[in-house]
Formats: sequence, structure tokens, C-alpha cells
Amino acid sequence: MTVDLAPVFNLSESIGFALLAMAISFLWAPFLTNILYRYNITAGRRGQFDVTLTSLARREKLATPVMGGLLVIVTIAVITILFNWERTFTWVPIGVMLLAAGLGALDDLLNIFGSPRRSKKLSHVLRLIRVHRHVHMRIWYTVSFPWTLFKRTAVWLSTHPGKGIQVHEKLLLQGLAGGIAAWWIYFKLGANWHALHVPFLQSIDIGIFFIPLVIIIVIFTANAVNIADGMDGLAGGMLIPTFASLTLLSWIYGFPEMTILNATTVGALVTYTYFNVKPARFQMGDVGSLGLGALLAINALVINAVIILPFFAFMFFVEAISVIIQISSRYLFGKKVFKMAPIHHHFELLGWSEEKIVMRFWILHFAFVLLGIWLGLQ
Repeated sequence: MTVDLAPVFNLSESIGFALLAMAISFLWAPFLTNILYRYNITAGRRGQFDVTLTSLARREKLATPVMGGLLVIVTIAVITILFNWERTFTWVPIGVMLLAAGLGALDDLLNIFGSPRRSKKLSHVLRLIRVHRHVHMRIWYTVSFPWTLFKRTAVWLSTHPGKGIQVHEKLLLQGLAGGIAAWWIYFKLGANWHALHVPFLQSIDIGIFFIPLVIIIVIFTANAVNIADGMDGLAGGMLIPTFASLTLLSWIYGFPEMTILNATTVGALVTYTYFNVKPARFQMGDVGSLGLGALLAINALVINAVIILPFFAFMFFVEAISVIIQISSRYLFGKKVFKMAPIHHHFELLGWSEEKIVMRFWILHFAFVLLGIWLGLQ
């Protein structure tokens, strides 16, 4: 009997790329750390805008640099462009990752070096529409009121305008990234990607509705990873099994380029988490969390694992949903459900140590990732 060893070789090659990414990121991590400390790219530079600083443990992190996620983003991009650049499968995921990471980097830098930004309240705009002395300005405020309403509604999703990119700007740019991914998957990868694979059932063809679904998934997943990046080792430690599971399924489903891409991400994340466990040498920052969140969404979409994505991103989605619940309850009922959102801060204020929260979140997340792998094999 002849045994086809090609899949085995492909998996072996992917593990090699994981080791390569791990080694390369270890080599240049000291250089990145030195740059972040030299230019004082630290959490303390934006501390006055961080409501989590009501916790003493949070205040102790003010001297820790942010933007450590560059270690992962740059490593993935360089290795993929040099050794795994394939127009059909890898160039758009990397492009979307870099677009989301660039948005996050700009937000990180503006939060540190920028000036406070404010937006007019709806009541103020409505009053200007009625009483502004210039007719053309009253017309302008009237015509642009839907945009103002969108901006003010988006502000409800954050605790403060801050100095960085505002929520409505993030949503628009993330929607652009999701739109690029949706166009690519729907029109370039072929009709097979228009149907969603459902475990135990036949695939469901949702037609053109696939495009808005992709945009929503990219936006939600990117922000979910960003929200979860709040404790030393938390996001990195959960992303490792997530991308490892995508590596396995990509290999089983027959996507060699995606297998290598996901394995490369795992290797870079191992190094990042090594430096990020408490006490963290640096934090991921928006540059890493938004970039990796977008990459996670795209990679799951490409291998048609979107239905089981909530299992691979379980604790990230829990963190994001906890914020939605908190905001909704505060605005609709005038009271909070959690002591602080996202939910890892709730447990922190209950007296749990950071290490206890992180380890338990890791374990719970890993359990659901295993469930996701099982479902992905059905």
C-alpha cells in the first residue's frame, strides 16, 4: 500500500515555520524593548485616561511599555512575505492584519503623544441648529446631524474620548478592513466560500449576506481581542491555542498556506507571551490586539470555520459581550451588572489575583478551543 506523505511533510514544514517565527522574534525582542523604553512608549503616558487605574495593580503597570504587539505583527508579516506569499490565500489576510495593526499603532501613539479630543454633545448640536447666527452653519449642522448622531452613539461604547482614534473612526476603518476581506473571499475565492459549514449539518448558502457577515465578524473579533488585552499574559496565552487550533484545522482541511500562516502566528505569540507574563516586559497595545483579532477572523473565514469561531475565540467573545452588557445596562437601567467591565476587571475587584484570573481564563478558553476542534472535525 502506498502512503501519501505530503500532508505529513506539510505539517512538519508548518511546525518548522512556528519554530522559525519563535526564534526570529526572540532575536529582535531586545531591540524592540529597548526602543519602547528609550522613547517612553509606556502606559503611564496615557494613564490619566485609563479608568482601570482605580485599581492599585493597574497603577503599577504605568511604567510598562505598550506596542509590544509589534513583535508578533512584524514577525508574521516578514516571514509570510518572504516565504509564504501566495496571492490566493495569504496576501489579503496579511494586508487586513497590517491595516488593523496600523490603525492600532496610530491609536497607541496618539494616546501617548496626542492632544485630548472632544466632540459636541447632541444637545449642543441641536441648540446650534436653532440659534447659530450664521445660516450656512445651521444648514451644515442640520445636514451633518446623522453623522453627529453616529459619532455620539459610538462614544457610548467607550468611557472617554481620550487622545487617540475615536470609536466611530475605529469602526469605519475596521469596517473598511472587513469590506476588503469580504470582497476578496466572496468574489475571488469562489462560490464554495459563499456557504457556511455547519457541524453535523449540510452547508448553508447565505449568498450576498455573506459580505455584511464578514464585516461584522472582523469588527467584533478585532475589538474582542483588544478588550481582552488587559492583564499580563492574558491575551497572548489565549491566542496561542486559538491559532494552534486553526493551524490543525487548516492542515486537515487542506489549506497549506493558511497552515503555515497560522503556525507562524503561534510561534511569534509564544515569544510574545514569554515576555508578557507577569511582570510583563511590555504590553500588546492596540497595534497587536487589533491586528491579531482581524487576522483571527480572516483566517477562520478562509478555512470556512466561521460557525465555530466563537469556540476558538470563546473568552475573547465573553470579554466583549461583558462590555456590551455593562454599557446597555448602564444606559437602559442606570445600573451596572459588573463591578467593572470587561469581566476580568470584575473578578479583579472581587479580590482575585491577576495570576488566578489569567490562569483560569486560559484553562476555560482552552477547554472551549478543544470543543471547537471537535466540532470542526464533524
